[in-house]
Amino acid sequence: MADDGETGGKKPTRWDDLSARTWTGLAMVLVGVVAIRLGGVWFQMLVVFVTAVMIWELARMIRPGLDVGAMLLAAFSASVISGLLSQKPDWHLALLLVPAAVGSAAMARERLTFFLFALGITVAGWGLIMARDTYGGTWLFWMVICVVVTDVAGYFAGRRFGGPKFWPRISPKKTWSGTIAGWVGAAAVGALFLTFTNAGRDLIWISMILSMASQMGDIAESALKRRLGVKDSSALIPGHGGLFDRFDGLLGASLFMLLLALIVDVPEVRI
Repeated sequence: MADDGETGGKKPTRWDDLSARTWTGLAMVLVGVVAIRLGGVWFQMLVVFVTAVMIWELARMIRPGLDVGAMLLAAFSASVISGLLSQKPDWHLALLLVPAAVGSAAMARERLTFFLFALGITVAGWGLIMARDTYGGTWLFWMVICVVVTDVAGYFAGRRFGGPKFWPRISPKKTWSGTIAGWVGAAAVGALFLTFTNAGRDLIWISMILSMASQMGDIAESALKRRLGVKDSSALIPGHGGLFDRFDGLLGASLFMLLLALIVDVPEVRI
């Protein structure tokens, strides 16, 4: 008897993926928290690894048969970022363009797409390392918690309330209820950090903008997957797809923080 795509005859629900998402999400948060707390080479190694894996996923999404080549691109990206850690942040940062340019030349199609996304990934990864080294772990905890709360609040509000779609052509599952819930959740995180840090009240609205940047990172990756006709960036993480699927929001948040640091003087936030 046909079950219309259901597993074991059980009718699927909108919460079917919750268990896998929860446990893998908690594991990733735990690893991230420990790495941010330790800082130094531990956090650097984690960021370099995640960045390299996302470059590998991006290359295989655009050119599925490029198995060895995608691994070489990932290793090359990791080598460039690792090498920059021993240099002063001046003209050497132009080397971040090299992995994106080399990978773009290896693509049979979507060369500009690969270049832009690969550059965004490597710059965001570099930005996370510099933010931890320059401003301390508190900023990183705030950023990561804002991104996680944005994702979690958006997930539950979107599944619970539904309603009009935020951008149906790009991200069919994202609703306005989930999007706004993410902003509110991030604002609450900012307000919470005001209670035990020396951050100013501007942190509340900055948290909301960071939430929006995180959502734009998610939407950008969704647009990429729709353009390439793929469901997930890879199948590395149960319930989450690939690292690119999981960290797209953090990429957007990291790029926003880099832009913010260029515009204003970001102070070190002390507990």
